[in-house]
This record gives sequence, structure tokens and C-alpha cells, in this order.
Amino acid sequence: MSRMQLALRVGDLEGSIAFYSKLFGAEPAKRRPGYANFAIAEPPLKLVLLEGEAGQDTVMDHLGVEVDSTEQVDDATERLKALGLFTDVEEDTTCCYARQDKVWVHGPGREPWEVYVVKADSQTFGAAAEAGTPCCAGDNDASVTNA
Repeated sequence: MSRMQLALRVGDLEGSIAFYSKLFGAEPAKRRPGYANFAIAEPPLKLVLLEGEAGQDTVMDHLGVEVDSTEQVDDATERLKALGLFTDVEEDTTCCYARQDKVWVHGPGREPWEVYVVKADSQTFGAAAEAGTPCCAGDNDASVTNA
């Protein structure tokens, strides 16, 4: 089952968890320091909350499509490349407290999208984040075309 992902950077993580729990009638599927995600069945949605600066307005961090297998990530990568989009592949990476395979692409407004599979849970947010670089902020410089 594929589902859409919406990752939000929030200024009040606990307040956001309380709000989205009420909105979707569900508790977070995973909570870690500075992080929570909801696995909503209806509508099929993975809502990710990333702690931002205290008091900041909520902003979109990135968008995604969660798939069931590495093969589906590979298929998406090949399809996107064939369409002339620049792709940034990450294999066996740790991000958002999960080990993942993923491919990044940017839309025409520079909005970052990922197609990813969660391979296993992780006790760490991610090596890049621990080094001061967000692991899932879609901060790579992938452009819209291969040109």
C-alpha cells in the first residue's frame, strides 16, 4: 500500500501532536525527541512532525510517497530519470528514526519530494542530522531537469 507523506516543521511539537491526534482521531505511530509521525489509514497519509524553532509558524518541510519495497523505489527512480528529472538516490540511509531507501526529486517550485521505503526502525534520527544537516529536509540541490 502506498500513501502520501506530508512532513511539517512545527514550532510547538506537543501542541501539534495534540491537534493532529484530535483531527485524525489517532495517536502518533512513533514519537522520539523532536519528532512524531502518524500513520493514518483513512485518508492514507503519513504525517511527519519535525520540531522547528520554538514559536515558529508551521511550514512544509517536504512531501513524499511511502512505498512497500526497495524495488518500488528503484522503479520510481528509473521512471523519473526517463522523464528527464534529476534524481538524488539514498540507499540504506538513516533518517527520521528509520533506515530507508529513497529517491529525491524537486518540483518546479523547488518543493522537495521523496519516494521511500522504511526498511527498519532506528534509535537515531540520522547521521546527517547529528552532524547538523537535516536528513529529511530535502535540502539537496537537485534541480528539475538533468540539464
